[in-house]
Amino acid sequence: MAQATPIDRFRDVLAGTARAIANDGEVELAFSAEAPAQSGRNLKVPMPGRALPADQVAEARGFADGFALRLRLHDAGLHARGAPVEPVARAVHDAVETARIEALGARGFAGIADNLDASLQMRMRSDPISRARTRDEVPLSTAIQLMVRERLTGKPAPHAAAGGLALVSDWIEEKAGSELDALALAIDDQAQFARLIADLLADLELTEGRMEPDDADDGGEDDEGESEGKDDQDEQGDDDQSGQGDAEVEARGEQRESDDAEGDGEEQDQEGEPLDDMDGQDGDEGRDGMLPTRPNKPFSDFAPQFEYKPFTTQFDEVVAATDLCDDEELGRLRAYLDQQLVHLQGIVTKLANRLQRRLMAQQSRSWDFDQDEGLLDAARLARVVVNPMQSLSYKVERDTDFRDTVVTLLIDNSGSMRGRPIGIAAISADILARTLERCGVKAEILGFTTRAWKGGQARDAWLAQGRPPAPGRLNDLRHIVYKEADEPWRRARKSLGLMMREGLLKENIDGEALLWAHSRLIARPEERKILMVISDGAPVDDSTLSVNSGSYLERHLRQVIGWIEGRSPVELVAIGIGHDVTRYYQRAVTIMDVDQLAGTMIEQLAGLFDQP
Repeated sequence: MAQATPIDRFRDVLAGTARAIANDGEVELAFSAEAPAQSGRNLKVPMPGRALPADQVAEARGFADGFALRLRLHDAGLHARGAPVEPVARAVHDAVETARIEALGARGFAGIADNLDASLQMRMRSDPISRARTRDEVPLSTAIQLMVRERLTGKPAPHAAAGGLALVSDWIEEKAGSELDALALAIDDQAQFARLIADLLADLELTEGRMEPDDADDGGEDDEGESEGKDDQDEQGDDDQSGQGDAEVEARGEQRESDDAEGDGEEQDQEGEPLDDMDGQDGDEGRDGMLPTRPNKPFSDFAPQFEYKPFTTQFDEVVAATDLCDDEELGRLRAYLDQQLVHLQGIVTKLANRLQRRLMAQQSRSWDFDQDEGLLDAARLARVVVNPMQSLSYKVERDTDFRDTVVTLLIDNSGSMRGRPIGIAAISADILARTLERCGVKAEILGFTTRAWKGGQARDAWLAQGRPPAPGRLNDLRHIVYKEADEPWRRARKSLGLMMREGLLKENIDGEALLWAHSRLIARPEERKILMVISDGAPVDDSTLSVNSGSYLERHLRQVIGWIEGRSPVELVAIGIGHDVTRYYQRAVTIMDVDQLAGTMIEQLAGLFDQP
């Protein structure tokens, strides 16, 4: 029998300790070279070096203790029922609960406390908070977790995170200092602790009001997760509550309709008052009530000679997703998106197979055999083996009538898409790219938003020039390339995670985004070109609408759509997220939930390809 190595003995000790802490004899622990993870009773912790360096041993112990404490002190069903739908709020909700578990578990156990501290020190060295130079670069989930940890244990933040935490701590204290203080009083009661987290998120304006854990939507996924108990607590963290997300988007649309009815843009232009204090900076996340709303007004005719113009294009940008985020953070964001894709893997395969069969049926692939050159005909090799005097046989593929095709997916990256809608959009993009790549159809994924809330440098330039009347579009565009048409999905998959990044989603100017995506398509060599738009309503940019007519952006969008649908060879189709977009597009469909995605996508794509 082979003698156990030091690493084997260390693993056995860690596993025994984890079982004791969790009070569960079925806990299994293994070392992993990948990211630490917990799946039910199976724990994966970082593998230390053969020499068992002290810092790596402490890191492994910290992760093992943290996972074991979660098994013992955490009710996954209760946590999932109280989780918000917004991605940033969800991350903060999870991080604060982790701080509670670790603070409660380390109470009275100096060894566990030391292990958790060592693990935290290691994590903070690679966390984005350690590299943050502005408030926008600080991940709120990490910052709030560190502040809660200090409240619960009295321990300051690790040195690596101190600089980044200082950028946002004053703002967090001002908004939610009382809730942070109250958390320590409920550390032993997870349900009460969750209610305080909901108050904290509401005060930080990360959610649309307070959500009680016991009042959450009892959807099928939540019920299923609750019945599975602690064994599947990680999977329950991915449950979404579509009803609340859809109601949130609907409420924003109704609010914008009432705002647009208050008066025309010329009166606001003359007074110049509404936006004097809204000189938004590049990267401002709009946490102070600056979330745009989306109108869905009835169709109104406009003159064909309607003129639309930007005040300046100097500050507009077309940027690759990899240029807006470093590779490490993209990997983390992609991992978050993958968690939401787990239950859709089977749908992806079925969708690709069904669409591929329909496309291949149209291609009518056939061959000419017994040719002197071409591809070697393997089916006729046997006769060469039997009679070496026979010559090799080749085959040549016949030309087909199937037109080569490119599909561009244009995704609305506005603030009103925040939460469940942008998650649905990102999942849609991922499914579409993989499906079309399997079918041999090239796909391009683009996004559109603005660089700042309510203006930016374009508005600053307008103010500096004395506020000339009717300035036109008054914000800085940001058009994002997530995946180019010639780029394989495996190289672009990380980029799609950028949609989950806090602070990316701002305002949106749909008409110019459509023209941009259309111009990229027209330049492609493929014979057939399809443009698919994923959006949740009408364009909104408060800076532009405050100094022009209230329908300025919407009229331009309708003009662009009418021109593409009536005169361009590009085929245009739209998918609405939570809102009916058929009032804008002739060919459109609305998705209210991810569960509807597979059938909707296959019918829309197949319907386009089935057309003669």
